[in-house]
Amino acid sequence: MGMERYAGRVALVTGASSGIGAAIAQALLRRGLTVVGLARRVDRVKALELKDAPGKLYAIQGDVSNEDSILSAFKWIRENLSGVDILVNNAGLGNNYDLTTGKTEHWKRILDVNVLGLSICTREAVQDMLRRGVDDGFIIHINSLVGHRPPTYHNTAVYCASKHAVKVLLEGLRKDLVARNSKIRVGEVSPGAVRTEFLTNFPGIPANQYDLVPCLQSEDVAEAVLYMLSQNPRVQVHDVIIHPTGSSY
Repeated sequence: MGMERYAGRVALVTGASSGIGAAIAQALLRRGLTVVGLARRVDRVKALELKDAPGKLYAIQGDVSNEDSILSAFKWIRENLSGVDILVNNAGLGNNYDLTTGKTEHWKRILDVNVLGLSICTREAVQDMLRRGVDDGFIIHINSLVGHRPPTYHNTAVYCASKHAVKVLLEGLRKDLVARNSKIRVGEVSPGAVRTEFLTNFPGIPANQYDLVPCLQSEDVAEAVLYMLSQNPRVQVHDVIIHPTGSSY
């Protein structure tokens, strides 16, 4: 039994308004899941609805860098959809402000979303699952290749550090759930360059940057998420690393 076990179940996808998050949301809708897309640009989430898909989409406006916003979203899900069975922590951002001249607000924004926001969403989802006795839930972090190696550029150190934190937090979560004798599974997908809107937060990066290097598409990352979810409950695929074919990075 693969993805069928999750048909009708509730999946929360953060950062669902575009790129990887949007592709994951639509892939889950096609598999019959009830998908809650959380993002600041809620109209773009609503536009992801697929009329021919068996799943149901709900769009919630929220900011992963704001704890009250996260708690409000989980409260709505509990009251209207019973609770979260799958969490995909996709929301993330980066910038290229270096360690010697960068402003605190730029670094803080990365950490608030990529580390603290991810951790708050994870805590709320796991507590909700445990409270309802859900023992086949899943937490998936969307990480990056940069979470597995030293920074390539001096001015991306804070972003890379945040993705290293995601890797460490995932392993800590796995051990936490094992200590609780829970069968909730966890995993992360770590792609290389993906052709999305991500680089708009990096001042000075040329608009054609994605044309200069091999890139993945958002759907490639979504397929990795489906692969992780479709494994037998005895199998926990912990990390899927995806290189664009031909990339030397």
